[in-house]
Amino acid sequence: MTGSAVQLSVPTRFLKAWIQDHYLDRLSELWREESGTTRVDLVVRTAVARTVPLKAANAPREIVSERPVVAPTAAAPARSQPVAAPTAPASAQPADVAAGSPLDARLTFETFVVGKSNTLAHAAARQVAEAVPGAAPLFNPLYMHAAVGLGKTHLLQAVAWAGAARGRRVVYLTAERFMYGFVAALKSHAAIAFKDALRSIDTLVIDDLQFLTGKNMQQEFCHTLNALMDAGRQVVVAADRPPSELDALDDRVRSRLAGGLVVELAPLEEDLRAQILKTRSVSLSEQHRGFAVPSAVLEFLARHVGTSGRDLDGALNKLLAVNKLTGEPVTLEMAETAVKDLVRPCDPKRVRVDDILRVVAKHYNVTRADLLSQRRTANVVKPRQIAMYLAKTLTLRSLPEIGRRFGGRDHTTVLHAVRKIDGLIATDRALADEIETLKRLVAE
Repeated sequence: MTGSAVQLSVPTRFLKAWIQDHYLDRLSELWREESGTTRVDLVVRTAVARTVPLKAANAPREIVSERPVVAPTAAAPARSQPVAAPTAPASAQPADVAAGSPLDARLTFETFVVGKSNTLAHAAARQVAEAVPGAAPLFNPLYMHAAVGLGKTHLLQAVAWAGAARGRRVVYLTAERFMYGFVAALKSHAAIAFKDALRSIDTLVIDDLQFLTGKNMQQEFCHTLNALMDAGRQVVVAADRPPSELDALDDRVRSRLAGGLVVELAPLEEDLRAQILKTRSVSLSEQHRGFAVPSAVLEFLARHVGTSGRDLDGALNKLLAVNKLTGEPVTLEMAETAVKDLVRPCDPKRVRVDDILRVVAKHYNVTRADLLSQRRTANVVKPRQIAMYLAKTLTLRSLPEIGRRFGGRDHTTVLHAVRKIDGLIATDRALADEIETLKRLVAE
């Protein structure tokens, strides 16, 4: 607010036009009633790199982000909740589209709970983040993969915070933000500035790489990756599966990613789930007076509620809601009723095409190379078709993706195999039993 005017910012020109056409009169009326403001101006904000002063003594000195950050507190749960975006100055340059994605200052190494399932990933991330500025990267790129809710984003943002605190220029980007920045740079004829901005940093952190799509986008990412690594800069990447299973990515990109250190964050074991629940319940107790979760309830949740951090957060939030809205104290009986919709007997194993190839090859006494080859002998064709059928029924892979995993075959070949095995199962009881056996073996 300046004098009798208030300036409101929005992220896109479309929103500015929409608000001007539909809501500006009402907004002006409300602001006039609230503070006597006589004029409301709408501007489009642009992400810019800026130095953000933090109150925390150990907070990063500079970090590239499109939004401000807040100092971490011990009471805050370790979950990603982006904070509001500021209004950028009107003089923002085209290269500013390369600014980073929002960071949550609570997602640091100090708030990350370590257990057997994530020890290696945590140690590798810390080693990368705490390297001496100017030193050659030890693991480059560092590639972390896991299912949702197991801590990938927490570790990536912790790397960004710790690296920036040691004087590194760090950019944290989601794959979506990278694509948006590149497209925006092309539209504004600032592609060179976009590339230079990314390639002049010390550490590039990319999250959710599985969402990077488009041939031009992948080529640009590959060029950026090569330029940074060839210049001795650090790259850290996370996705929901290993590089070999990112079928949508170009072979060169997958090869470069696999050439560094690839680590997996496994599902949280029960002891680690218990530690996380204890930490977060203490945090909630500090924020909400009178809310306390007995150890017996924490043990119940750790044993029966999911295998990811988000599942655990959801369970604690459910207990908090019931406690605050009804006044009922948290007991084991109350918890069993409150979270019954969150309890699952077990989480199904995430089946990979590699697992299917291994099981089918062993069962039919052929090699993985045979299944991926162009051989058309009967002892290879049938196992190959069965493997394709299992890949289609047990994974979320599309027909083209499965075809690529099976030696670069066309999707119509996969569709033919799936339909053929489907038809045989309906008439051949022995084959149907054999398929069920293979499914059990793959799931083990």
